[in-house]
Amino acid sequence: MNPLDFLDDRFSPELAITLLAAVAALAAVAAVWSAALARDPMTGRAKGLKRQRDALRASMLAPERNRHRKWAALGLVNQVVTRLNLMRSAHAAKTSLRLSRAGWRSKEAVSVFLFLKLCLPFAFGGLAAFMVYGRGAFQLQPMGQLLVAMGAVVVGAYMPEIYVKNATDKRRAALQKGLPDTLDLLVICAEAGLALDAALSRVAGEMARSCPEIADEFGLASIELGFLPVRRTALENLAKRVDTPAIRGVVNTLLQTEKYGTPLAQSLRVLAIEFREERMLKAEEKAAKLPATMTVPLVVFILPTLFIILLGPAVLRTIDGLGGL
Repeated sequence: MNPLDFLDDRFSPELAITLLAAVAALAAVAAVWSAALARDPMTGRAKGLKRQRDALRASMLAPERNRHRKWAALGLVNQVVTRLNLMRSAHAAKTSLRLSRAGWRSKEAVSVFLFLKLCLPFAFGGLAAFMVYGRGAFQLQPMGQLLVAMGAVVVGAYMPEIYVKNATDKRRAALQKGLPDTLDLLVICAEAGLALDAALSRVAGEMARSCPEIADEFGLASIELGFLPVRRTALENLAKRVDTPAIRGVVNTLLQTEKYGTPLAQSLRVLAIEFREERMLKAEEKAAKLPATMTVPLVVFILPTLFIILLGPAVLRTIDGLGGL
């Protein structure tokens, strides 16, 4: 007897269809069971916390020596500033506001700035006096040596101010550049029904990679909106920290919407269009200045080379012809 005939008799098409239907029903029941099964979310959270804890421990243990040096140096700076009562002066509050506009909001930043403001004139003046009087550098007259030493003192006094001013200008330019895109995201969040603090927090998260400066400011504003008793104070603090006409316009718009209940999305959309047009006008202005800017390099570097290439062979042939005479 052929075994294939036995198999054909046992496994008929009806039996195969029945088995497939049973397997499909079992799979459907298993899928529904797994979907309806209540999973414990704490397991995944515990694993995530463990990974974060391990990463934090690794970051804390790796640069331990540098951290001790940093805190020791900051301790010395704070001790000097405290003994001289520099933090209690009215100038310290203005300095804190200026440093916050440059992106440094910690108390240590104010202490370091005041310490450098105090010590750099003596350091630069002493170094210049040592080089001029002790080493005899530049071979200057007595009046020239005195002017060099005094100039070094002035440079040391104004160097922290110049550095902070440059950092502030750079931060303002980055904020101005990223503001139209940020307002577009705020419009989307407002139209989606988010509150102002939630919208600012979401926009700060979305803009963290493309414009970290504006993400930092909006994130801090959203936090202040959450815990300050008066919401107006948080928006006014944002205007004080940034201090640009564009941000002041945004803050005034947000204050009006908070006070009068005007539509937030429509106001922000108008501001976004205005700021984008302003950015385009600035780009066109720079492009219009480009020919005048390129005139000096063209005259100094390109035209002499062009004249040498064009007139050089003729001049050489003329010299050879006159030499033959």
